Amino acid sequence: MELLEIIRNAGIVGAGGAGFPTHKKLDCKAKIFIANGAECEPLLKTDQYIMQKYSEDIIKGIEIIGDHLGAEKKILAIKKKYRKEIENLKKAIDNLRARVELFYLDSFFPTGDEHVLVYEATGKIVPPGGIPLQVDTIVSNVSTIVNVVRAIDGKPVISKILSMLGEVNRPTLVEVPLGTSVKRCIEEAGGAKIADYCVIMGGPMMGTIINQEELQERVITKTDGSVIVLPPNHNIVNKNRVPIKHIVNQAKSACIQCEICTELCPRFLIGHPLRPHKIMRTVAMNHNEEKILREALTCCECGICELYACPMGLSPRLMNLHLKEELKKKKIKFNANNDSLEPAMMRDFRKIPVNRLISRLNLNLYEGQKLAELKKVSAKRVSIPLKQHIGLQATPIVEVGDVVAAGDIIGKMKEGELGAYIHASIRGKIIEVTDKIVIEDERSGVVEC
Repeated sequence: MELLEIIRNAGIVGAGGAGFPTHKKLDCKAKIFIANGAECEPLLKTDQYIMQKYSEDIIKGIEIIGDHLGAEKKILAIKKKYRKEIENLKKAIDNLRARVELFYLDSFFPTGDEHVLVYEATGKIVPPGGIPLQVDTIVSNVSTIVNVVRAIDGKPVISKILSMLGEVNRPTLVEVPLGTSVKRCIEEAGGAKIADYCVIMGGPMMGTIINQEELQERVITKTDGSVIVLPPNHNIVNKNRVPIKHIVNQAKSACIQCEICTELCPRFLIGHPLRPHKIMRTVAMNHNEEKILREALTCCECGICELYACPMGLSPRLMNLHLKEELKKKKIKFNANNDSLEPAMMRDFRKIPVNRLISRLNLNLYEGQKLAELKKVSAKRVSIPLKQHIGLQATPIVEVGDVVAAGDIIGKMKEGELGAYIHASIRGKIIEVTDKIVIEDERSGVVEC
């Protein structure tokens, strides 16, 4: 069986991003393959654990994928401060006699952003609104690479490792079946310390905020990597609750045009024509300057502008997100010109150190949390969404009453469609088939590993 077919059948999508189907991403040739081991979001430990425990799988996967791409260079980009992980990866490279180069990154945010990572590791600038393949490069997260190696061994994607952090009684790493409720994950971390709380799914900078009412319905998917429990009045939570009408009004009344949001924007710093301060000014003044508004389409939504840069506490990120939606409705795209791109002269002095970012985010309380050893959790009931990826929703191939084993395919894509296969994450009986498939099993328990 061809590698791309193996990857497709295993349901692999980008584990560290938006969930682009990996068999589609790797259906190309590229001179450079970069494994992304940056884990640049503050507090998270998931990829670090994976690089420690599955170092040989990562190196093996880099070789396999790199050979498939015809890559001349195979690079694993990792923060130089991840000493234990580097030690394990070096041993794996030696043991496998692999032709994999370790590239050491400074600890700044967002070093794991694909465009930033490509520039750091290769010196090439991905065009604004473009993808790394346009500069002959492919980037994959280390967790995705491990999933590829597992797929070759016949194991589809049916579980996820998560960092459980913040206001929990037992900060820990858990591995849970896909479709497990977020509420159950919090319980496995000893429960929340506080009665009233909100949850960030993902990192504090780019994650999604959910409240307690949504916890039972929100389940773990292929793209989740962490669950952070925070007080409901935390500044990160409050920032994400501001409606767009208020954001526009704040831009009109409070934006001082200091340009710090632009000066610290990581995409602007690598030469992209993204100027958040000009976008804020254009919206505030009710000017319909489409050329400037289109720049919002190149925003990576990293959050530096709103959570670190702006002295007035405004949110250029949410403004850009709103503009993206409006421009998409009008089918307006960003058209990059062919001008040569040059990084900002002051770029090296404007990178945001992660420790400084943690302080600005008011997350110092959680920075030193030591995560307990990985806990493998089994589930009695899972609710598996048929869309956990970019593309079309998978079509269910099971019916209510069917009995499935863990790893059985329960949702498929037609040949040529953009999407991903979905698998049963536990053994049990199908009790619901809608835009999700609910499976129940009488067995459950917890295994320490």
